Formats: sequence, structure tokens, C-alpha cells
Amino acid sequence: MRFGGMEGSIVVVTGAAGGIGRALTNALLDEGARVLAIDRDEAELDRAAASLSPRFPECIRTAPLDVRNSRAVEQAIDVVERDWGPIEAGVNVAGVLSTTLVCETSDEAWKDVFDVNAGGVFHVSRSLAARMIPRRRGAIVTVSSNAAGVPRHGMAAYAASKSAATMFTLCLGLELAEFGIRCNVVSPGSTRTPMQEAMWARGTGPEAVISGSLEKFRTGIPLGKLAEPRDVVHAVLFLLSDLASHITMADLYVDGGGTLRA
Repeated sequence: MRFGGMEGSIVVVTGAAGGIGRALTNALLDEGARVLAIDRDEAELDRAAASLSPRFPECIRTAPLDVRNSRAVEQAIDVVERDWGPIEAGVNVAGVLSTTLVCETSDEAWKDVFDVNAGGVFHVSRSLAARMIPRRRGAIVTVSSNAAGVPRHGMAAYAASKSAATMFTLCLGLELAEFGIRCNVVSPGSTRTPMQEAMWARGTGPEAVISGSLEKFRTGIPLGKLAEPRDVVHAVLFLLSDLASHITMADLYVDGGGTLRA
């Protein structure tokens, strides 16, 4: 399926070396976009880019940087706008997980989660918005989490940081609406990515995630399956595309009904 409106456009993707970010980068290239792929894992980013470059020569550039570093973000976006042209869209995918109980969470761990999950979204979105406003066009999507909208046991830092990223993006959408720039959120539930699979190493697995946990006050997934990265990617592409030209400040849950909310 082609979503339309992205042919030849320049799109920034953070967290491009991870499960959802890598799948999104691939899909955007299939849509005819050019992609600036950002990730702090330089080795994995290079591997991801190398797998795509033979199919899409000259359509992908990498920036191995940490989204916590606002100066590095600004420099990377400056270079792309100078060498390639105006950026049409940005997608905030970069994120880190925390599953410690509140009383076991250090100051440093709390700060790191917020600096990446919320601070990174702020740095990238602010940089893009400043360039999009004079052009009066553009779209920004933040990949948040359904944990931003429902309490999760042992995930206070993660959920709070994702809630901050969600509300920031919606407020940004309100500020940018007068310029025709759309800002939306995609909130995945449990998705088959390396981040999700790392949690299974502690004795859980996909079956436990799907069935839920009464002890942890967590519902299962009504659709009876985990999301795949492509499920999240399709939601992002829709919100970036011309099909969503009158949608802004929306928060689209892609969680198989796991949060029991609209």
C-alpha cells in the first residue's frame, strides 16, 4: 500500500537503528522519501543503512548522535537542509526503557529516561518546527507508548516520560496549527522489538504479555497478538501522508485494545 504525498520529501527519523525506527526508515524509502536516519548506536545505524543503501542509493543519510545533545541535533539538521533541501517531516522514535520500581530508581536513571524520551523529542521537534514555520508546511509524529495513558507497575519513569512526550507533541501541534504544520502521536502497546524481547529475558514471554497479569493489574491484549513493527509504521505513515491532511493533535493507540480506551 502506498500512502502518498511523500515522494521526494525529506524526513528525519530518530531511533532509526531500532526495531520500529528501522522498519519506518525502510518504509519511507519505499514511499520515495529521502531519510536522515539518527541513532546514538553508530554501529547498528551503519548496519541498518548498509542494508538499505543498495536499494536506495543517495536516499539515506545517517547521523550517529544522541538526541539529548541539542547542539548535535541542530548541526545535523542544518547540514541536511543545506545539502539536500527543506525537511518536510520528522518522526521521534528514539526512546529508552525503564522497568524499576520508584524506590529503586536512582536520580541518574530518572534523568536519563526523561532526557531521551522527552528531552530528545523536544530538541528534534523544536529544531524542525523553527524551520517549518516560515515555509508554513510540515508534519511531526512522536512515537510514544500506551503506557503514557494508563498506569504500569514498575514503569513509572518510562510512563511519565512518555506522557510528557505525548503532551508536548499535542501542545506543539496547537502552536503550529496556524502555520499548517500537523503534529500527532502514535502510541504503541507491546510490539515485537528488541526492547520488548529484552523484557522477556526476566522470565516472561509473549504469551504472558498477551494474557496480562492480575498481580500487576495489567490487562492483556484483546486481539490476542503482539504488534509487529509494521503495524506501528503504518500508523505513522498514515499520519505523515496526505490521507491525514486534516488530522492534527491526535493520539492514535496501536495496542490491540490493550488499554481498553478509544
